[in-house]
Amino acid sequence: MNILKRTSYITLIMSVLLFACQSSTDKVNATPNFGLPPVEMGAIKLSYTDTNSTEWKAIAKRLDSFYNVQARAGFNGSVLIGYKGQILYEKYVGYANRSKGTPLSPDNAVQLASVSKTFTGAAILYLYQNKYIDIDQPVTEYLKTFPYKDVTVRMLLCHRSGIKNYEHWLSNYYNSKAPIYNDQVLALLIKHKLPLDFKPNTRFTYSNTNYVILASIIEEVTEMSYGDFMKKYIFDPLGMTHTFVYNPNTPFPASATISYRSDFSVFPFDHRDGIYGDKGIFSTVEDMYRWDQSFYQNKFLSNETLELAYGPCSFERLGVKNYGLGWRMLCYPDGYKIIYHNGDWHGNNTSFYRFVKDNFTIIVLGNKKSSAIYGQAPVLYKIVKNTNSVSGFDNGAE
Repeated sequence: MNILKRTSYITLIMSVLLFACQSSTDKVNATPNFGLPPVEMGAIKLSYTDTNSTEWKAIAKRLDSFYNVQARAGFNGSVLIGYKGQILYEKYVGYANRSKGTPLSPDNAVQLASVSKTFTGAAILYLYQNKYIDIDQPVTEYLKTFPYKDVTVRMLLCHRSGIKNYEHWLSNYYNSKAPIYNDQVLALLIKHKLPLDFKPNTRFTYSNTNYVILASIIEEVTEMSYGDFMKKYIFDPLGMTHTFVYNPNTPFPASATISYRSDFSVFPFDHRDGIYGDKGIFSTVEDMYRWDQSFYQNKFLSNETLELAYGPCSFERLGVKNYGLGWRMLCYPDGYKIIYHNGDWHGNNTSFYRFVKDNFTIIVLGNKKSSAIYGQAPVLYKIVKNTNSVSGFDNGAE
């Protein structure tokens, strides 16, 4: 072999080796392409408790009496109480569409408002569980132009980021009536360099913007829209056939409920209805019970991940109230926890209480403005459990 051929041969070998080494390094450092197949969960089938028992009839009588009073006071909504995987009580009061005279039924989906955060938080933890996200990494790891380099994904989940709630500043920078979406909200944060309310991870302050950003992270990592991810990985596998993410660019489903003010005037959509992650999911009480029961069956998240989600993250203030990763909670001195979330958006008041240790659940979804909905859970608990112990419940909106 002459020297020219030998030099060319050596150069070729070195090039191949260099490429191989570089490719190997890229595989280690690169974020894996998202390719998780939807989990074959199996739709959760609902069952009902024995309605012939004397005990159930006594409870149902008391609950019916309570809701007769609530109906006269203006309550319009759906109620489900579940115990150990069975529906103990289900009630529909009022209208899905009053102008058409359509009564509420099991098929009528209600805007969940901030109860939607339970889905966004769980989706992030699902990606964490499957090693597509490290929640202790800065958000800039996933959203390269994100302006707050010290904010981690975990801080968004537990509302310790210091990022301003878009409800308080959006109108200063967005004057159009056209729907605004998550990427536009993020762009406004970047453009106007809005200062943080406090140094990250120094205290808890509830901010809807945190969950808007989390939804954008889901989209960036999975290369799917938030709505498509939820449908493919949560709603469809669990059999949540009446649950969807609202998109102003698509027709509003005829079966979904109209949102009303307290006087039954229609609460119209506005530009903020294009924002999702913090709100935007419509569902029914039966589908929400499927969501609740999926955690007991580890359909979507493992026990280890659920323990992480249910762990309180803020201790600056004394008391039983706290926030985990996508869930509010009441943490009592004896170790008992109530895991819950409330919601309030455009006339929709929602309440989702989970007594995890007892597998006892209260779901109230109202589509007519009424803050009284947040006071129903302690009363329902008292009626079903036949106890006067209702201390610690949260009657706040979110």
